[in-house]
Amino acid sequence: MACVTNGDQADSHQASGNQASGNQSSAGRPRLVHVGNVLVDVVLYLPALPEPGGDVLASASAITPGGGLNVLVAATRQGLPSVYGGRIGTGPFGDLCRAALTEAGIHAPQPAVADQDTGFTVALVDPTGERTFATSPGAEAQLTIEHLAALTVRPTDVVYVSGYGLAYPVNGPAITAWLSTVDATVIVDPGPLIKNIKTPILDAVLDRADWWSCNEREARLLGRAEGRVGTVVRTGGNGCVLHTSNEPCRRFRSPPWTPTGPATPTWVCSRPVWPPGWTR
Repeated sequence: MACVTNGDQADSHQASGNQASGNQSSAGRPRLVHVGNVLVDVVLYLPALPEPGGDVLASASAITPGGGLNVLVAATRQGLPSVYGGRIGTGPFGDLCRAALTEAGIHAPQPAVADQDTGFTVALVDPTGERTFATSPGAEAQLTIEHLAALTVRPTDVVYVSGYGLAYPVNGPAITAWLSTVDATVIVDPGPLIKNIKTPILDAVLDRADWWSCNEREARLLGRAEGRVGTVVRTGGNGCVLHTSNEPCRRFRSPPWTPTGPATPTWVCSRPVWPPGWTR
């Protein structure tokens, strides 16, 4: 089975629960339902991170849709139909993200935010592929419980939750409350903002998560991820460590790669990760 670590967003003005189900041709098929954030990445590839007050010349740069788009595109390329359940703004960044979702064949059922553009992240990528970020939130940070309730989620689906959404004042409480009503496999990637997620929200989501995907820094900050059953700890150029319910921790090695967004799609690393009933 292919490991989803390589390859890495539908007009959002029409929203309904039926549309969130995807096309008729995919009815009943497992899907990825992503309730994180698709936003724009301003990416700088650096020989090393600058010291405080310093500067570094980038070897390359790009302005591209990213964030949750990386996970959505990776899943779609593996043949998994995907739905972006988050919000998109009105403006140049929103247009860029909407076009990318449409091009990738990813359904985005939420209504556009009429008076706010999509946000952006500045991503600094070092030679190992590890990334450091600064984020300016936008329309994607306006996801309410009403928007989430309009999504149709099936038991065969996988719901992907990003720590960026959990850290936002509007999204975090809404996602936490909504997850308690969801009958599907839940995967959580806390992301670099893990320290900004309020403890009650983090605890509730961790208890609900079937899978938890984080890097080594996030695992240390959380304190209880690395020994948790159903955990993927990403270790940069060394690949990842996988802890499943039916076997001890296993290490998977892969060459460094540099997706533009923070939500690295490394949550599918071996057959036991697939939910019951899934085939590849």
